[in-house]
Amino acid sequence: MLNRVLDLRNCLDDLVAEGRLHRGDANLLSGTPRTREQALMHPLAFIASQELEDPSRPGKKLTDDDLAEWLAEKAKLPLYHIDPLKIDVAKVTSVISYAFAKRHSILCVNVSTDEVVIACAQPFTGDWIPQVEQVSRRVVRKVVASPADINRYMVEFYSLSSSISGARGIGAQSNVTNFEQLLELGTLKDPEANDQHIVNIVDWLLQYAFDQRASDIHVEPRRDIGKIRFRIDGILHQVYEMPASITNAVTSRLKVLSRMNVAERRKPQDGRIKTKRGDGSEVELRLSTLPTAFGEKLVMRIFDPEVLLRSFSDLGLVGEDYAVWKKMMASPNGIILVTGPTGSGKTTTLYSTLKQLATSEVNVSTVEDPIEMVEDSFNQTQVNPQIDFDFASGIRTLMRQDPDIIMVGEIRDLETAQMAVQAALTGHLVLSTLHTNDAPSAINRLLDLGVPSFLIKNTVVGVMAQRLVRTLCPHCKESGQISASDWESLVKPWKAPVPKTVYLPQGCLECRNTGYLGRQGIYEILPMNPNVQKFVRDDADISQLRMAAIKEGMRTLRLSGAQKIAAGTTTLEEVLRVAPALES
Repeated sequence: MLNRVLDLRNCLDDLVAEGRLHRGDANLLSGTPRTREQALMHPLAFIASQELEDPSRPGKKLTDDDLAEWLAEKAKLPLYHIDPLKIDVAKVTSVISYAFAKRHSILCVNVSTDEVVIACAQPFTGDWIPQVEQVSRRVVRKVVASPADINRYMVEFYSLSSSISGARGIGAQSNVTNFEQLLELGTLKDPEANDQHIVNIVDWLLQYAFDQRASDIHVEPRRDIGKIRFRIDGILHQVYEMPASITNAVTSRLKVLSRMNVAERRKPQDGRIKTKRGDGSEVELRLSTLPTAFGEKLVMRIFDPEVLLRSFSDLGLVGEDYAVWKKMMASPNGIILVTGPTGSGKTTTLYSTLKQLATSEVNVSTVEDPIEMVEDSFNQTQVNPQIDFDFASGIRTLMRQDPDIIMVGEIRDLETAQMAVQAALTGHLVLSTLHTNDAPSAINRLLDLGVPSFLIKNTVVGVMAQRLVRTLCPHCKESGQISASDWESLVKPWKAPVPKTVYLPQGCLECRNTGYLGRQGIYEILPMNPNVQKFVRDDADISQLRMAAIKEGMRTLRLSGAQKIAAGTTTLEEVLRVAPALES
């Protein structure tokens, strides 16, 4: 079997013989002329591209992963799923050259002290093994991977490695246009091509982040190297390390694209980039720089416009919580507050709410710092401290713009709070955010800013605190149990029964073996009804206010999380990680 190259006819015959392909489909494929591009494809990649039915699984298609698994079993080799987040690109690309890897359809995926792991798409050939062992001075361990993955990551890994090598000592160069500039990401070329190295690295960085569902990109300088990290589902993952000089050049190019001052490295700066994903959908990135001991740290927050199209059920706001929130949104005037730390989904909640409220009959206006997502349904204004245009002056100006609904990015000071109260008293619905741990604490925060208690009673319609929890991967979660004491700590002061079955994370290919896939919100909603308003005083006791709200039906963040645990959406560990304990 060794040194037998797979061809289309043999693969088709074997798949038919093993009941994985209909004979009619096989005859059609073998008898139909292929284009030049199709002829160059690996036979299994070509078969997968035809989306044929798998007779062994009626109604299911033969995919790349299915065929890779079939090939691994046939070759009696382990199946390897390439996870780019877990691969040291610099190490694996130094073992064999791009030309050698391409010629033999192989890719080094791991390097240890005494062995190299090589993923192959032609497992019945092995004439390359002695050469690799001689050059690397390590034993080769052969595994099978999807031909499509090998081809894709071969180009990406070697392109990145080549660009890093070619970019040593190179600065950044580019031009800028306006606020809405659309950055066209270039496609990765063969590493031998004469690329603009820094441009290629930046393109890879953004495309890679989009592919991995990252919400934030961190470019962090260190003494000799720079670190690239992605935040995925709320958790930071290290992606790559590169020389400090190249890290600085990458930061400079991103600063130029986002209209920052490249020469200024002593002050923090903000900017934004508008670009496209691989599927053509637009996405915006908000950039922020911070001077550190070893250079400028750059963080890019990725804002997906598609979040505005998601329903509240997709966000996790369902049942009684959604009914209460919807009732609050129907108020003709007043202040509605959303609270929580940075990254808790406040912006998504507000934009999704405004998207529903922004009908042709009302004028919806916002004043933000900065505008996080550009949306055509409402009028958006960005504050500019350099010309003394802050939140308070922004609200003051909007009051003369005949608004019905006003969204204020954040209430940070007394003047902004006073203007929000004034807008609410004059018949407008005001939405805004605060940074507090829970919903009742928002009332204390307003009191601390200097807003009189009688104005809070007259204007605040309600407060919603929220957090984001990772949701269990639907492909691999398994049933388990939860202890009575753990459950009691979540649901107190209620006496909710312990669920008979909960679900636990396991890990699979779909979720990168984390057990979690995506995030949803947990919510704590405090409507300001008369029984709660009694405890809103200038000397308010937060504990009394909280207990009054709970008696009126407010469910704490932990109870909201417990409901999602019982529904099989998330886990105890996730809820405890993000939701604060109920203070006595």
